[in-house]
Amino acid sequence: MPENRIENIKNIKRKNDTNIKILMFFNTIYFFLIAFIMVLYYLTLPVVSTKILYIPKGSTSNIITHLNKNGYEMNIIDEIILKTGGFIQSGWIDIEQNRLTKMDFLIKLLTSKAALKTVTLIPGETSYFFLKKIANEFNLDEEKLTKIYNEHSYKLDGNILADTYSLPVGMNEEYIIFYLFSQTNRKYEEFSKKIFGIYDKDKWFNYITLASVIQKEAATRNEMPIVASVIHNRLKRGMPLQMDGTLNYGKYSNSVVTADRIRNDNSSYNTYKNKGLPKNPVCAVSLDSIKAAIFPVKSSYLYFVRDNKTGLHKFANSYEEHQTNIQANVGVEKTYTKVNDTPNDIDNEAIDIMKNDITNQKAPSIKDLFNSVN
Repeated sequence: MPENRIENIKNIKRKNDTNIKILMFFNTIYFFLIAFIMVLYYLTLPVVSTKILYIPKGSTSNIITHLNKNGYEMNIIDEIILKTGGFIQSGWIDIEQNRLTKMDFLIKLLTSKAALKTVTLIPGETSYFFLKKIANEFNLDEEKLTKIYNEHSYKLDGNILADTYSLPVGMNEEYIIFYLFSQTNRKYEEFSKKIFGIYDKDKWFNYITLASVIQKEAATRNEMPIVASVIHNRLKRGMPLQMDGTLNYGKYSNSVVTADRIRNDNSSYNTYKNKGLPKNPVCAVSLDSIKAAIFPVKSSYLYFVRDNKTGLHKFANSYEEHQTNIQANVGVEKTYTKVNDTPNDIDNEAIDIMKNDITNQKAPSIKDLFNSVN
C-alpha cells in the first residue's frame, strides 16, 4: 500500500477519534446540564410543612425515612444534599415557615434550632393550676395532661420544682410530664446528696411537704427559716400547726381560707383538725423553702401573725404574746412595706442561713430531723 495512503488513513482515524471524544465530551456536558436543570427544578418544588417539626435521632437515612412516613416525599437527592451539608439537630425544631421550596426546606433542616418555649412554675402554686397553664400555653389536652400526672406522680403535689423551664414546642403530654418529673428528681437528688450524702426519696418528700407549708406561710425569703422553726417546735410538742396556708392546696391555691372551710374540710391538709404535716405537699416549692425546712433557726417561737404595717410576721413564744401581736393590728391600715427596721438575733440568723451556701452549712443529725417531720 502506498505510503501516502496509509498516512491518510491514520489522519482520518485520528480525526474520527477526536470527533468521538468531542462528541462524548459534549454529551457528558449535556447530560450534566440536563441533570443540573432537573435538580434545580426539583429544588424549587414547593414543600408544605408544619412550623414545628420533629426530627428523630439517628442517621440521615433514618431521618429521610421518618420524613417520608410523614408525607415529605424525600429521595436520594435530598439525602446527598443533607449529608453534604452537615448535621441535622434531633428533637423538635422550628423551621419558622409553613410553605417553602425544597431547597429552603433542606437548609432549614440543617440550620434550624430547637423550638423552645419557657414556662414558669411560681413557688407556692399548685400542680392543679400549673397543668392548666401548660395545657393553655402549649395547646395540650388538659385532661390527658392531668391523667398522666396523676398516674406517675410520687405525691399529689411537689413533684415539680418551682422554677422556669424551657420546653420544646410540640412535645406531647407524656413527654412534658416525664421531662418535668425527671428534671425535678435530678435537682432533688443533687440537693439532698449535698446536704446528707444520700437521697432517700420518701424521707426527702417529708421535707418537701414541710417546705410547702413554709412556702405558703412565709412573707419573705428571710422569714422562711423562722417559720420553719415554728413548724418544728409545734411538731415536737405535738401541737396542731393550725396554719391557713395548708388549706390552699389544689384548686383552693388562691382562695381565702374562711371559718367555713376550716370547719368543713376533712382532708389531711386541714392542720386545724389534724396534728402533724399534711400527707402530701401543699404546693410547688423553691430550693429556698427546702433549705429553710432543713435549716430552721433556733427559736422557741410557737405562733406568728402578719403585721399590718410591714406585711412581715410577728413571732411569739407564748399564746399571750401572740394575742398581744394580734391586738396591735386593730385599726392599723395594711401597708405591707416588707421592711424589717429592727431585726433581732433570730432575724439575723435566718438571713445568714438563707445567704450561706448549703455546702458550708452543717445539717442537724439526720435522725433528729427526720423524726421531727414524721
